[in-house]
Parts: sequence; C-alpha cells; structure tokens
Amino acid sequence: MLKHLTDLQILYLDIETVGAYPSYFDMPERIRLLWDKKAKSLNYKGDQKPLELFKRSGIYAEFGKIVCITVGFVVKESLQLRIKSFFSHDEAKLLHHFAQLLNQHFSSPKHILCAHNGKEFDFPYIARRMLVHGIELPILLDIAGKKPWEIKHIDTLELWKFGDYKHYTSLDLLTAIFDIPSPKSDIDGSQVNDVYWKENDISRIAEYCQNDVIAIVQLLNRYRGKPLFPNKQIEFTELEEIM
Repeated sequence: MLKHLTDLQILYLDIETVGAYPSYFDMPERIRLLWDKKAKSLNYKGDQKPLELFKRSGIYAEFGKIVCITVGFVVKESLQLRIKSFFSHDEAKLLHHFAQLLNQHFSSPKHILCAHNGKEFDFPYIARRMLVHGIELPILLDIAGKKPWEIKHIDTLELWKFGDYKHYTSLDLLTAIFDIPSPKSDIDGSQVNDVYWKENDISRIAEYCQNDVIAIVQLLNRYRGKPLFPNKQIEFTELEEIM
C-alpha cells in the first residue's frame, strides 16, 4: 500500500485549536450574534443554547484559533524522526513561523503533507486562519484550481475509509488495532480549551500535540508495511513558545 510515496518527503502535522475568546460573553457582539446563528445548526438535541454549545467554537476556523502546530519529518540520512512544535498565544506569529517553514523547506514537488482527518480539519483550518491574518498561503496549502491528484495532501483517516465516506475512525482507535502505543497523554482533545483558557498551560497542549504526530507517523508506517520508529530514533526539539 502507498508505494507511490517512496520518492516523496512527508511533513506530518497536527494542530490544536481553542475558542478565540475565553467565554461566550467575551465575544464581540457581532461575532456573538453570528455564533448564535451557527449554534442553531449545531443544536441536534433541540434543547441546547448557544452558550452551552460555546465550548465547541474552537472546532470552527471562523470562531476559533490555532495555539499549536506540531510537525514531524524523517531525516533520510540518519533515519531520525524529528518533532518540532510551533505554539503561541499570538496566532499570527505562530502561523507566520509555520509558513516560513513550508516556504523555505517544503515547497518542491517532492514534498507532501500528512495528517489524520487533515483534509477535513487541519489543512483547511490552517489555510483559513492564514487568510484571516493576511498571510500568503504556502504552495502546499494553496489548492485553489488544482485537480485532486495535484494536491499534495495525505489523510490517514481517508486512507482507512477506502471510499466509505460515512465512516469515521479516531486516531486513538487505529493505534489500538495496529498495536501502536497510544498517543493520548494526561489530557484529550475535549480538555484542550480549558487547559488553554483556564490553566494557561500551552506547553502541556504542545506535548499532547506531539504525541498525536508521532502516532500519525507510526500509523502511516503500518499502512505501508514498515516497522515502527523506536523511541531512540525520535528526536524532539526543545519546546519554546513563540512570543
């Protein structure tokens, strides 16, 4: 499976997002009214108010922001998997640093992005937030006018679907059935917003994000019939918040 990836250089990534505002009442009035409209379409139970649904605002690029992007790439010479995190309270600076990475090191035809549910979430979310901040899209994210086979994106969820578009499988479940160490740490995705806004612990979020990237790398290795990366071949750059 995926023999065509042999000659490509893959940048694995995962993002962590939170609501753009610490609470429903901190939203500017114009944004709050638009969230109220959005919440109506999310009110599947029929008895939930916009305030109660506010905790989901970080899922949507129009109402949320990115606080961490973690990337992983394999250094062919040493076969080391290098993990690097971009995290900041200042989303514009975070995205600027990430755009520089793509523009300077991942902009040739041999480069490709990989994420779990990346085509539905990570890739469009990053692109949308870059546009909000006036950042020119790097070539790997600028897909306007491109044919499907020209887009350099791999999605480990899409690969697992095998065309079954109604099917969703979490990264945690896939790592379990492929006997990959669990990516989960002391928090999960549902807690990220509170860890950010209530605990102000962005480094903890970055560590959680790193675990998911390693899991994505290992999962794609399983898909390709390759062995898992041993811990001794995984190299982390020091966590440093972008100020």
